[in-house]
Amino acid sequence: MQQQFISEDDILEKTRAYEAELREALGVPAREVRHFRRPVERPFTREERDRVTILFGGLTRTHDDLIGAAAEGLGYRVRPLPVPDNAAMALGKEYGNRGQCNPTYYTVGNLVKYLLELRAAGETDIEDRYVFLTAGACGPCRFGMYESEYRKALTEAGFPNFRVLIFQQTGGLEENGLLGAGPKHDGLVLDTSFYLAILRAIIASDIVNTMAHRIRPYEVEPGATDAVLHWAREHLGETFRNGRSLWLALRRIRSRFNEIEVDFLRVRPKVKITGEFWAQTTEGDGSYHLQRWLVAEGAEVVAEPVGTWIDYILWSAFSRTKESIGIRQGARRRLLALWIALCAYKSFYNFYRSALTFRTDPLVSQKQLAEYAGDYYNVRIGGGEGHMEVGKHFHAVLHRKAHMVTSIKPFGCMPSTQSDGVQSKVVSELADSVFIPIETSGDSEVNVKSRVQMKLFEAKQKAREELQRALDEYGVTLEEVQAYVERHPKFRRPMVKLPHDYVGTAPNFVAAVAKAMGRRRRKTEALPAGSGAAAAS
Repeated sequence: MQQQFISEDDILEKTRAYEAELREALGVPAREVRHFRRPVERPFTREERDRVTILFGGLTRTHDDLIGAAAEGLGYRVRPLPVPDNAAMALGKEYGNRGQCNPTYYTVGNLVKYLLELRAAGETDIEDRYVFLTAGACGPCRFGMYESEYRKALTEAGFPNFRVLIFQQTGGLEENGLLGAGPKHDGLVLDTSFYLAILRAIIASDIVNTMAHRIRPYEVEPGATDAVLHWAREHLGETFRNGRSLWLALRRIRSRFNEIEVDFLRVRPKVKITGEFWAQTTEGDGSYHLQRWLVAEGAEVVAEPVGTWIDYILWSAFSRTKESIGIRQGARRRLLALWIALCAYKSFYNFYRSALTFRTDPLVSQKQLAEYAGDYYNVRIGGGEGHMEVGKHFHAVLHRKAHMVTSIKPFGCMPSTQSDGVQSKVVSELADSVFIPIETSGDSEVNVKSRVQMKLFEAKQKAREELQRALDEYGVTLEEVQAYVERHPKFRRPMVKLPHDYVGTAPNFVAAVAKAMGRRRRKTEALPAGSGAAAAS
């Protein structure tokens, strides 16, 4: 039997006809609806590209710097905004609407703060010389209202004609809230070259940041990792601006990272940071400087790559398209295109991982995350990170990726708060889980960190017990391992390959050294709580 498809225009026409019948039957007169249309603003044109600077921001410092460099390599004038601070949040609250979520106040206030600083420094024609580029979306999240908040705050702050360009996650660039409406913005060309340049910048940033997170807790010389990270940003920036080989640049960065001396016998519990996208990504006051603070408290941070979000968007589109086969015309063709995009993206990601000899993890399987979360959270619910928060919790525990999971979200984040209700059920079924949700609000930092410290104590106990178990299973002592490391300097370099027998870096390092010593692992019973607390400090 041949399938028949009904076009969207036909559906709309039938719906309107049925509405007219109902109105006539019920005696309800028809009325013309005049929807609000924002006044058309000036476009960003190609002629302005040489003199207009594109402002943007919102990711980590590394991501913002490298995305800016990639755009400069394509001929644009760009400038990443500073990391948002509490002063920016205060301006966001002053000029924005009430009842918005934390990221709105921080990001909107950050733009206003920067423009006010330009004006105070004597800059003129700010509305003509600068535009702002940000992402837009639609769904059960205030993220979709950022655009109107930017425009309101800019008007209130004295920049009524400042242009805000919206890059839709679902595709396209528009400035008037409706895809395809308004003037043509040929000043920013969203072609294949643009997408590939930005994608390469995101992947490179993910890889470099991940290596820095892994090395920093174990560096012998304080600040050595940050020095290499700073050099890596500059080196990659020049690579993008001059169109050089990114793979070779990452290879050189690997060599620089490997010059750092490390002590992998330090007991550091791994803490997985998940939660709302902006809160887990920002490195300033908006997250209470959580990543740096955890390192100072004696933990190893496991941060989620930005690339996971891109993979999630592609996978979600693929899943929805797969379900629309037989309903929408062209669904099979679109499904094939999305499948190719997914395969190409992961291949792209792994290609650049190879430059650092695969010392960073591959992207987590979106199918696996959906399977883990499916019984607890509907994978078709959008907004925020969707089901990924629940799936990542399972993945971190079941795949021995972290001793502790911290879910950070800003106040007012509806989707992320919703997933917290589900996490209580997940914790009850994951016996080994150490989980804590925290909410950032710009204040109450001491209270939040105090709660995290209590859970971090549990994670440290688990890490010590795990190290003792590794020593027992391989039949070695800390002194024997330390003596072997002194005789073999390669084990004091961060690029040494470690197995994944345990969660923590220290026990996996013991396993690597013990195997080099010719020892074999013999399984032992799990130690009771507290029995291995004296293994190391």
